[in-house]
Amino acid sequence: MVMSPIALAAYQNAMVGAGSIDAKVSRSLAKPAAPSEGFGSKLMDSLKTVNDMQNQKADMVQSFASGQTENVHELMINLQKAGLAMQMTTTVRGKVLEAYKELVKMQF
Repeated sequence: MVMSPIALAAYQNAMVGAGSIDAKVSRSLAKPAAPSEGFGSKLMDSLKTVNDMQNQKADMVQSFASGQTENVHELMINLQKAGLAMQMTTTVRGKVLEAYKELVKMQF
């Protein structure tokens, strides 16, 4: 069976393309891509945000108590935000500690 030059060229191009795809796939499987942000950095950012909310709450309470501001609505909203953020942080901390304790109990 004789192949035409055009068919032979198409076959050779397809084989070269397949080889380059195989090379790309093997490189991507060889070393996984590093995550852009890790769990630790996300956790630190979250804790920093909660800390900033607590500091803002303390500043607002102090300025309201000293008579510098009289905006009760904004004060109450910030008190609720800071309280909810602290509650959520405490809950997440508890869940992480529970998960850690479960991991420690596991036998490998």
